[in-house]
Amino acid sequence: MDKPILETARLILRPTRAEDFDGWAAMMADPEATEFIGGLQSRPVAWRGFLSMAGAWSIQGFAMFSVIEKETGRWVGRVGPWVPEGWPGPEVGWAIMRDCWGRGYAVESAVAAIDWVFDHLGWTEVIHTIHPRNTASQAVARRLGAEVRGTTLLPEPVNPPEADVWHQTRVEWRARRREAALTG
Repeated sequence: MDKPILETARLILRPTRAEDFDGWAAMMADPEATEFIGGLQSRPVAWRGFLSMAGAWSIQGFAMFSVIEKETGRWVGRVGPWVPEGWPGPEVGWAIMRDCWGRGYAVESAVAAIDWVFDHLGWTEVIHTIHPRNTASQAVARRLGAEVRGTTLLPEPVNPPEADVWHQTRVEWRARRREAALTG
């Protein structure tokens, strides 16, 4: 499968590239940005996670996209499909640099990623695993039309492992997209 490039009004979503690592490492070194995605990581530990994402593109044919701000060309986060071993389902997740919070980038890029997984990967459902105290990501999930369907413990090395599982089907997503013209 060719590696896709998705575009929204303000963002480019593309597979991980080597030049994205400095942004990735900076985000993973921010205690507030990483509180609910595994916690702080040194550059060597962040490098391993970064390569896991790049490797998933190679092995699975999909992974989270690097999110690039069109206006600046800056790496601002990672958003997209993620299904590591032991995961509770096919996820579209997000992590945005803290200085970009509040701009709507998570919703805008997640909409494009969800459309892509349903249209190109053939997924019939999508989940978002969100820590119960992560109110910002809960708001994103609500905006995307997902609903809590239960709780789970995520596999190692996720810490904290507790997560609510937000869910919606492809049919529900497409109905909402038609009704609300959800664009981000």
